[in-house]
Amino acid sequence: MMRFTTLARFVVVAGMAAVLAACSSTGGGLSPGLTERMDSGTAQLNTGDAIGIINSYRSTVGVTPLIEDPALSAQAATIAANYARTGRQAAKPEGTSEIRYSAGYSTFAETFSGWRNSNQQSLVMSGSSVTRAGIAVVYEENSPYGVYWVVIVA
Repeated sequence: MMRFTTLARFVVVAGMAAVLAACSSTGGGLSPGLTERMDSGTAQLNTGDAIGIINSYRSTVGVTPLIEDPALSAQAATIAANYARTGRQAAKPEGTSEIRYSAGYSTFAETFSGWRNSNQQSLVMSGSSVTRAGIAVVYEENSPYGVYWVVIVA
């Protein structure tokens, strides 16, 4: 199987983002759930669109899409809330393959770019042995980073 370089992956994902933007029902651009700033108490992440972006990336490396798992998303929400409150990253939950954290990025688009551009993080998102994912974001106004992200894959 042909391995894409990091630059080639970036170009492919950027192209997919442009296609998604052109197809958006919001009149252009990515879904507001992906580009909306999460640094407010009322912001809502569109988890389906977020996992869709991860799946677009996974398609560039020839692995099957992840299925959004509500139970994993609930775990991610609990872990993200604790992360925001304490600043400490918990160990991956039993029965899962990987957990990834991020803090300080205001939008999912920024968070995904950070994960995608890190070799270790991108390997987790493109792993062929995982089939399910859960994602959550928490805003904690009085914390060092404000916005805390967690993705769990199994």
